[in-house]
Amino acid sequence: MTPPFHSGFVCLVGRPNVGKSTLVNRLVGRPVSITSPKPQTTRQRVLGVCDHPAFQAVLVDTPGIHQARDAFNKRLVRYALSALADADLTLLIVEPLSAQRPEPGPEDALVLERVRAAGAAAVLVVNKIDLAPEADILATLGHYGALGCFAELIPVSALTGRGVERLLGLLPAHLPPGPRYFEDQQWTDQSEGALLGELVRQEVFRRTEQEIPYSTAVRVEHMEDKGDLRVVHARIFVERESQKGILIGKKGRMLRAIGEAARRKMESLLGCKIFLDLQVGVLADWSRDARRMDQLGYPEV
Repeated sequence: MTPPFHSGFVCLVGRPNVGKSTLVNRLVGRPVSITSPKPQTTRQRVLGVCDHPAFQAVLVDTPGIHQARDAFNKRLVRYALSALADADLTLLIVEPLSAQRPEPGPEDALVLERVRAAGAAAVLVVNKIDLAPEADILATLGHYGALGCFAELIPVSALTGRGVERLLGLLPAHLPPGPRYFEDQQWTDQSEGALLGELVRQEVFRRTEQEIPYSTAVRVEHMEDKGDLRVVHARIFVERESQKGILIGKKGRMLRAIGEAARRKMESLLGCKIFLDLQVGVLADWSRDARRMDQLGYPEV
């Protein structure tokens, strides 16, 4: 008899900046979520499809779970908790403990509490093992293994790929029999416009400092094809006029650098020539206004 096909939703959770998006991209084999060295880069629930002959794992990348204090970050945490509640399998992503940090911090403890409350099968993934000595990795596995709440404990480096094949191989054992949720060659649920807007936002995160990355949102307002050229009109929204000046830069240099880097990534993603028309607008205090958050693609759940 032919073994049953397995499928399900695999939710990746963790505190900010533990490498969830990098791991999703590695498992899918192409960029699904943007990454940057700054914490809290992911803002939405993003699906990446990991498709294999015997199973299909729908990977759900989520914002980092933390003690949010403002309206926008509280909304992001609710995105993560909503995804966690719907998961067939949870991957809790942590970094190795160390002599300087021999116990999980309060944010890791908060995520662990939420994972336990959700009740789904859970696998612990110790990420960034390329940056830690073997003794710290073993100590981390021992600490979390003693809790008795994980079906598996897997050390990986999402950056280098070490251990990722082993993680991939154990997924079908923890997924129920079921159909393919996504067709062949479909690797994310994001629209083309959303993907391109995220590439712009990634460059903002990589090239600006302090509050600027966290005060920006990007919306692709229109796209059209002109022969072999894809024309993309996008707008970066900031919260104050002073931020607009910083983002544009002296003689427009910062905005040009952001646009040129984003355009190259768009061309690589879509395989065609791109003309990117990038503008900056002010939407005062959008991250504190529920209606404006909705307008910019961050609806309440």
